[in-house]
Amino acid sequence: MNHVELFAGVGGFRRAVDLISKDLGVPIHTVAYSEIEKKAIDTYNANYNTIGELAMGDIVTFVKDGQAMKSLPKYDILSGGFPCQTFSMMGSQEGFDEARGQMFFRIMDMINERHPRYVLLENVKNLMNHDKGNTISVIKKELEAAGYIVKMDVFNSNDFGLPQKRNRTIIFARRKELGDFEFSSELVKKEFDGIRREECSLLFYESVIDILEKQVDEKYYLSDKIKPTLLSDGSAGFKSKSEIDQIIARPLTATMHKMHRACQDNYYSDQFIQSEGKNMPSKLMTKAQLAKIPIRKLTPKEAFMLQGFPIDFATKASRAKVADGAMYKQAGNAVSVNTIYAVLYYLVNNKIIHQ
Repeated sequence: MNHVELFAGVGGFRRAVDLISKDLGVPIHTVAYSEIEKKAIDTYNANYNTIGELAMGDIVTFVKDGQAMKSLPKYDILSGGFPCQTFSMMGSQEGFDEARGQMFFRIMDMINERHPRYVLLENVKNLMNHDKGNTISVIKKELEAAGYIVKMDVFNSNDFGLPQKRNRTIIFARRKELGDFEFSSELVKKEFDGIRREECSLLFYESVIDILEKQVDEKYYLSDKIKPTLLSDGSAGFKSKSEIDQIIARPLTATMHKMHRACQDNYYSDQFIQSEGKNMPSKLMTKAQLAKIPIRKLTPKEAFMLQGFPIDFATKASRAKVADGAMYKQAGNAVSVNTIYAVLYYLVNNKIIHQ
């Protein structure tokens, strides 16, 4: 089977597809991918063998080009984590009224052109409730009108071997002539929990302690000047409960390199890291006291690992001259590899996806 990855970013779907193909012995090959950000493409190419694959570039331009559309190899699976900012609780929530929100209809252009057997999409949890449910209703109706049976649910990365509270809407659609099927996060989790880890190529972590390195470059430590702001519980116009040393990380964001407060991003004290989670100064110290001890942010390597990417993923990107700021954005925008793997494992193992 052939696979096309839209809005590829750094290849979260592709990574999961590659591992499923290896672990279950089902040949699935990525034959084309679309991505518009140069640095994301650099990271993608640094980590995957893309020789002979079609680099589609900007999907908006691609679908308008009849010759380009005809150049696509035959494929069976279409995947994509289409832009989520317009549906996110953190964003403007403008949905389809904003250009990025209209990217779903470029997916439909691809689907209506080739009618792949399977479609697998990812977006933020809020997609299910955006515009009082109208947005997800439009998505479902568009896919059904194109000849698909559509199922969807919300999945948490923390259920699939990654210590990150990341809830995402997963949509799976299969051509109607292939028949109905069952699909839910509960069913996928039950199947995933039965996987023998020694027979699985995924990386599993119980908590952030399994990921955090004890020795990192000084540049990842917070300055004495910035610590009081990041640790603050807010100001007159913004109140929050800012906590560090979270055993299960908060959701990574594309803007984490901009240094939000500790209620939004992930920060860790040296005491917590060196004691492997046994010492939690945040439980014993005031904010003023915390501001005097060494605290750091995640490294790009750790951010990618929290999304299920290989340990050397950031190293390869760095060799391709991708800066830390770009890698933080890429990790925050990525789909969690383990979540997509779990979904594919369930679908392939139950012959909902088959050759």
